[in-house]
Amino acid sequence: MREKIFIFGGSPSYRRKLLFVVIAVIIGIGSLIFSNKVVIQLAENERNEIRLWSHAMAMVGGEAERSQLDDLIGEIIANNTTIPSIVTDTNYRVLSYTNISEHIVSSPAMLRAELERMASMHDPIEINIFNGNRFYIFYGQSWLLRLLKYYPYLQLGIIALFVGLAYVTFHSSKRDEQNRVWIGMAKETAHQLGTPTSSLLGWLEYLRGKQVEDFVIGEMEKDITRLLKVADRFSKIGSATHLSPHNVHKLVGNTVDYFRSRIPRNVELLYDDSSTVPLQARVNDALFEWVIENLLKNALDALQGRGYIKVSVYGDDKHIYIDVKDNGKGISKSNQSRIFNPGYTTKTRGWGLGLSLSRRIITEYHKGRIVVAESEPDKGTTMRVILKKL
Repeated sequence: MREKIFIFGGSPSYRRKLLFVVIAVIIGIGSLIFSNKVVIQLAENERNEIRLWSHAMAMVGGEAERSQLDDLIGEIIANNTTIPSIVTDTNYRVLSYTNISEHIVSSPAMLRAELERMASMHDPIEINIFNGNRFYIFYGQSWLLRLLKYYPYLQLGIIALFVGLAYVTFHSSKRDEQNRVWIGMAKETAHQLGTPTSSLLGWLEYLRGKQVEDFVIGEMEKDITRLLKVADRFSKIGSATHLSPHNVHKLVGNTVDYFRSRIPRNVELLYDDSSTVPLQARVNDALFEWVIENLLKNALDALQGRGYIKVSVYGDDKHIYIDVKDNGKGISKSNQSRIFNPGYTTKTRGWGLGLSLSRRIITEYHKGRIVVAESEPDKGTTMRVILKKL
């Protein structure tokens, strides 16, 4: 078993994207480390500044009158324009404060909470005056210090946003590039199929006049009609798709009938069309039949020449369900989410585009869903298409 991945764009784009992410992460970490060092240094400077004030008050207080000391405290506090601080006596009565809202100081409960908050950040500084008086300085963090503490996280957020936007842009451009490749390949395939198909129609008319068996002519005509449908399907990729009401039972039944005479003898193809009520949905018949064909082909590949495929169509009040079940090799849990990726295949041949195209047709054109309903290795798989019911 071989696994093949088909990637548009190649590895250089991946390496550039990875390099971009690594550079962004390095910038973010460097900014965080630098800002953290600045915060630590600024916090230390603020502590030293408060200690310096307390030493000055203690040294001068012994030689000054109480009124002069109060003036000194007021002047020192007034010169502090950034650090929130409160000076109290031993009974925690406020003597002076700065960078604190007045309504906090005037409310005993709020003042107590503020003093406790400051004390939790820094131990209050006790000032012992020579004349026996004592004071306490409570202080917090300046707005600049608080800003710097959260600034690195703001930077990381901006970098993450930038990386996210870059990824979305890159992914969107990548998807647009893939879409252009898909459409270009589809249009070119439709064009290339046109000439030999027209030629085959001419040869078919020639054979009609050579008394070839009607059965052979009929089967050849079916195959040529199928080729014309394939060309028509590819031409519709990337174009506005017309949807119209169709009997889903009939569309699925036609595809099953076509496959019955073209599968190995040891494979049984069953179709459950027991429902007596027509199930109507708005579909593009050519593209929808393509999806059913892809599911049948995948089921045949999984059987490896022996087993059965059962196709069922049923519905409820809102949806129509088409199940394609086989008893083949199954799909492992780890691969069930990958089988719709362009280029993923476990076959030795093919590009791995069938299921990817099928999902594209069902989800983008028909606004439905296609899922792995159930699967187990060596027991089989059930693929399910879900359409909105008329």
